[in-house]
Parts: sequence; structure tokens; C-alpha cells
Amino acid sequence: MKHLRIARTGLGPVRLYSRLSGVAAGLVLAAAPFSYAHAAPAKGKARAVAAAPAPAARVSVADFYRARQGAPLWLNKASGDAAQQLFLMLSNARLDGLDPQNYRVTALQDALAKAWNGDRQAVLRADQMLSEAFVAYVRDLRRDPGGIIYVDPELKPAAPSPFTLLAQAATSPDLPGFIRSMKWMNPTYAELRQALMRHNYASAHERQLLMVNLERARALPADKRRYIVVNIAAQRLTMFEDGKPVDSMRVVIGQTKYPTPMMSGLIRYAVLNPYWNSPADLTAERVAPSVLREGTKFLDKKGYQVLSGWSENAVVVDPATVDWKAVAEGRTEIRVRQLPGPENAMGRVKFMFPNEQGIWLHDTPDKQLLNEAARLYSGGCVRLEDAPRLGEWLFGRRLEPNGEAAEQPIALSTPVPVYLTYLTAIPEGASIAYFKDVYGHDKAKLAGASGDRLAAR
Repeated sequence: MKHLRIARTGLGPVRLYSRLSGVAAGLVLAAAPFSYAHAAPAKGKARAVAAAPAPAARVSVADFYRARQGAPLWLNKASGDAAQQLFLMLSNARLDGLDPQNYRVTALQDALAKAWNGDRQAVLRADQMLSEAFVAYVRDLRRDPGGIIYVDPELKPAAPSPFTLLAQAATSPDLPGFIRSMKWMNPTYAELRQALMRHNYASAHERQLLMVNLERARALPADKRRYIVVNIAAQRLTMFEDGKPVDSMRVVIGQTKYPTPMMSGLIRYAVLNPYWNSPADLTAERVAPSVLREGTKFLDKKGYQVLSGWSENAVVVDPATVDWKAVAEGRTEIRVRQLPGPENAMGRVKFMFPNEQGIWLHDTPDKQLLNEAARLYSGGCVRLEDAPRLGEWLFGRRLEPNGEAAEQPIALSTPVPVYLTYLTAIPEGASIAYFKDVYGHDKAKLAGASGDRLAAR
């Protein structure tokens, strides 16, 4: 880790807000209900609901309908009120920070009203307009919210192809439910949006917080593979399988002056018996003054070595040859490395998603810090409450070092995504849990939004 800090900071506990009487709200469709039970497709096509398998060249909305021989997706007996649900969602796109007119909702409403008479061409036209609007809407939702470091570019949010997206909808056993639960997004996004839709907030400020966190939630995964989410604001790590949380633990995050960044990467391997390399500034602030007071026995007590440099070929040097006063004054920089052992700041294991920021997940000998309500003590890395438990979940077995040798890497057969996010408002059952804005990201975001509104006047 490039900057490890251990000074303590204090923050208040989390508070929880519960709304038990949320009322569903949103735009009301002006047109009559769209059942279309009587708007049957041409003979022989009534049951063509699911899309055919898509060759690589099939990517467009038109390709999707050609594969279905023109059969409607949204406006048939099997689809229930899916058309209503989709139109309502598009009409309320401002909840997502989007303009409903980008999805032609006025033209859509007219087209759906004309389709009500059962004319096949009107039904097909309205159905395809719904699909085109749906594809455009999902494309906009799955954009990068910004402010996130993508260590592995494949973790950057991206919409599936129109064909793939519509095929997912067509093969869903419950198309209205597919729309309501926003299966193309992470569940956290869908639940935050639903809280906004139902006015599940107590003030205009809480509504703003929901909007800010909804934007951040765009970067969370929508697929079913295993992944890890570290919510920096909540100071908690959660493991997910099949889109559902299966375990969680407390974590220690970076101090306010060394904040843990929002970032996404693939955990590729673990390192047992890791070294810890002291950052040069911490060596000047903490190590050198201790050596000046106690002599080089301080280094022996803490398991520190002095090395000739930062290259892989660096060698251990005699600490008596170092001008420790110059180090303490910042006139000389040296490399100090801590050997594996009970005092090691990395603990017994670290989990690596290699990145230029020097951020990873790791064990810690300072377990008492995990009992604090506010756990902002690190220099940016994430210290784990139970690193062995996370290792067992990742690897399917207990990780044990092969002897006392340092830096023993163990590769993951399948890399696991980790998402370091910053959610100060998250769904918790029928409630919304709010967390302190420990790094001031919300404050800066809301101040910027206010400035944008003033500039637009």
C-alpha cells in the first residue's frame, strides 16, 4: 500500500430512516389500459413470444423482430401489463436524471392509443417503438457515472446489444416483473429508484441523497456471477452470489486525508505472509523519530528492514549506516520493509487486484479498530474484519501458507470482481439506511448540482 496511515478519527454512528407508509407516485397514463388481449398477431404467430438464438451479426431491434417473424413482444396476451409498466418507467425517467422526451413518450402514448383498436400494423408499430425506447433507456442507464477508477476496463458499465437485451426480456417468465425490478440493473439501483418513485424520503435533502446514490449505483453489476462490494461510506464489505448477498463483514477504510477511492477491479490472486513496505512519508513521520529515540532495536522489535531501494533487486542494508535525522527531516528518503509476522500491518494475507493506486484488501493485526463505529484509520487500503473467511469464500478452501517464506502468491482460477463504491443511502428492507458523508462526496456533488442550476438560469 502506498500510503498507510494509522491515526484515529472519530465520527458519529449510522442512522436509519424508515418509512412505513410510502405511497406509490408517478405519472398516470392518460390512455386506456393496454391489455391488447384482442389484438392477436397473424395466424401461426400467436405463440412466437421468445426470441430465437442470436447469431453474432444480430444486434439491432430490427434483427430481434425479424428473428420473431414480426411477433409483438410487449403487446400480446402473455405479456400482461408489461407495456404499461414500461411506459410508466419511461415517463418517469427524470427519476434517473434523464429526460423522458429522449424516449419519445408523447409519440409512444399516441401510438399505444392507436394500437388499442386492435389494428395489427398499429400494434406492431407501437410494439417496436416501445422496444426502441427501452433499448435507448437502458443504454443511458448503463453509462459510466464518472469518478470511478476502472482497473479492469471490462467492469465499466455498458448496455447489452439491443438484440441481447430484448431477448432477455422475451425469455423472462414474468415480463412485467422484469420491467418493475429492472433486471438489467443492479438490485440496489432498482430499489433506490423505487424509493424515489414512492416518495420514501422525509425531506428534499433526503430526496437529493437518493438521486446522488442512484447515480453511483449505475456502476454496480447487473449479472449473476460472484462479486464483492465494499461500501466505503458504510465501512462494510459484502459478498454476492447469483445477485444476492451471502456474507458481509466490517472493514477499515482510509482516513479523510487519504480516502479510499471508488474503483472496480478483478481480484486475481492472494498473497500469504506478505511484506509491508512503509511509505517514505510515514517512515519520516513515525519510523525515523522512533529510531532516533530508541535506536535500531526499534526496527528489530517491529520486524523492519532497511533496503537499498525500491527495485526488485534491492538488498538489505545496515540501519546503522542511515542518517535517521535526515530521514526524519525529509531530506533523505529510504525504503523500510516490514517482515511477515504478528506485527505486520498487512496481517497474514492480502487480496490483489493490481492497480497503480496501491489499493487492495488485506488482513490487519489491529482488530480492535473494527469495533469502532467509524473506522477511518487506513491510508486508503481496505482492512478486513475476517480475512480468512473472505479467502475461504474466494478460493473455496482455507488458505494456509507453505512454511514461513514471505510473499507466497496463490492465483484465483477465476478472477472475482470487487467494486469499491460510496453509497450513503442504501435500501434496507422497507427502509432506507443513511450513512455519514465521511469524505464529503455528497456535499461536493450537491454543491456542484446547485451551481449547475444557477448557471442555467
